[in-house]
Amino acid sequence: MVGSGESVVDVPPKLSARVRVLSTGNARKNDGLDALAIALAASRNERLAVVDPEDSSEVLRLLSERREDLVAERTRALNRLHGLLRDLVPGGVAGKLSARRAARILRSIRPQSSSSRIRRRLASEVLRDIRTLDRKIADLNERIEAEVDASSTTLTEIFGIGSILAARIIGTVGSVARFPTKAHFASYSGTAPVEASSGEVVRHRLSLAGNRHLNHALHMVAVCQARSDARGGAYYRKKIAEGKSRKEALRCLKRRISDVVFASLVADSQVLSRSAA
Repeated sequence: MVGSGESVVDVPPKLSARVRVLSTGNARKNDGLDALAIALAASRNERLAVVDPEDSSEVLRLLSERREDLVAERTRALNRLHGLLRDLVPGGVAGKLSARRAARILRSIRPQSSSSRIRRRLASEVLRDIRTLDRKIADLNERIEAEVDASSTTLTEIFGIGSILAARIIGTVGSVARFPTKAHFASYSGTAPVEASSGEVVRHRLSLAGNRHLNHALHMVAVCQARSDARGGAYYRKKIAEGKSRKEALRCLKRRISDVVFASLVADSQVLSRSAA
């Protein structure tokens, strides 16, 4: 559709599902109703991501999603290896398991029964899969780092944001121009509290909405800054001294990081606009 000159936006499934639930028909679902719900959601939301396969952020999104798939696959393989080693080593293997450590453990095992020999053989096969995934992830990390460097983004200047997180943020956000203010961006990332007032009682609650991938990226940055960054750690401890819990203080820091990330993305987009002009 984009190739044919049509304007296409990405409608999250959550938005179309809400439209379908509020429509008549007891939330029935088929292709026709899905298309109508998506069209209604798109017409009522002005800040949806525009689909552009040639956009630089699309490259980072594809690479980031591929890396997440590989990391998840590696985690599953490590869990399988843990399960096999549990039956080969009395008490199992405690702690973090790397390919090198697993290979050292397997070399020390001398199976006596046929079932133990099969388990050891399967564990060796899983270990080969993990090593293959490690190489793929390392190669992908280099490609992501090169793409982030080529984008000249200033996100990596923020403490706690490296090439991997920068790629995830840029790929998830796409065009930052669709967010008029930092408050809109915070709402999209799920870092802004949701008002839950009633009558004269004004209160707010934790937002469970927003883009969870972006929220998780900002959470990782907040944890890093709370532990190691001088300014972020000072702000975190200040909120705790004000009587907030550790979780509440971390949420405050995450909202502050959201504003900094938004400002960085806006500055990057302005530089790109000037260079294109």
